[in-house]
Amino acid sequence: MKKPRRLYIQNHGNMHCDLGWLIAQAGVTLANRDQKSSLARQWVECPSHTVLIDHPDGWILWDTTVPRDWNTHWAGAGSNELFPYDDVKEEQYFDTSLHNMGLGVEDIKYVVQSHLHADHSGYAKHFKDTDATLICTKKEYDGAMGFEGPNFGVHIKADYADLKWTTFDTDQEIAEGVTLIQSPGHTWGTASLKVDLADTGTMVFTSDAVYMTTSFGPPAVGSAVVNDSLAWLSSVENLRRIQKETDATMIFGHDAQQMKTLRFGPHEFYS
Repeated sequence: MKKPRRLYIQNHGNMHCDLGWLIAQAGVTLANRDQKSSLARQWVECPSHTVLIDHPDGWILWDTTVPRDWNTHWAGAGSNELFPYDDVKEEQYFDTSLHNMGLGVEDIKYVVQSHLHADHSGYAKHFKDTDATLICTKKEYDGAMGFEGPNFGVHIKADYADLKWTTFDTDQEIAEGVTLIQSPGHTWGTASLKVDLADTGTMVFTSDAVYMTTSFGPPAVGSAVVNDSLAWLSSVENLRRIQKETDATMIFGHDAQQMKTLRFGPHEFYS
């Protein structure tokens, strides 16, 4: 048996955003960071996390979070104004947190991207000259490469376009006990990750297929960022089925309250 030995959740601090981006609210104007007071909108924490899995086959990384240069790098897409990454400590930046785990980019065997939005793929390019296998779904790759210009919403081609990707169009076991789950809807090919641990049991990381506990429901509650609402709802219900069948612990994409209940690396882990 070569199942995962330990799983480390890395806390990368908080972006902030209008709550309406996370929980759909009809008929309102969503604020940016300069408008949050004048529009009297609810401005909330939008946390970011990645996952490192210590596996006998090699280290597996789930997502690559927000880059240090977010304020300039995101400016062309305007997402620096909508999702400012303004609540982060030095030890929470991706490169520092990886170093604090005693790891470098050269130590990672698989980099699995839930999707290629800029707040999830910000450090993917740092694996360009390593031996890591970069993985996303085929639908996500095709969509993220299939538009003209440097960005489409918060897909920014500079994050991922010159990297070599391995893609899958079905659910795929990346390594024993670590499975990529097709969860489209939020984007063309969003994925979730299922990890089977000896002591903790099954954990499912939904990424932005489900933003928050409130989003999961039932009933499921959508957001302002949905590429295909019918596919999104089908994905949520598939994740709900998996949760019921496996008694999985569900870890959602941007749930500030849930983040306060989790264990974080490098000193704490799940096994």
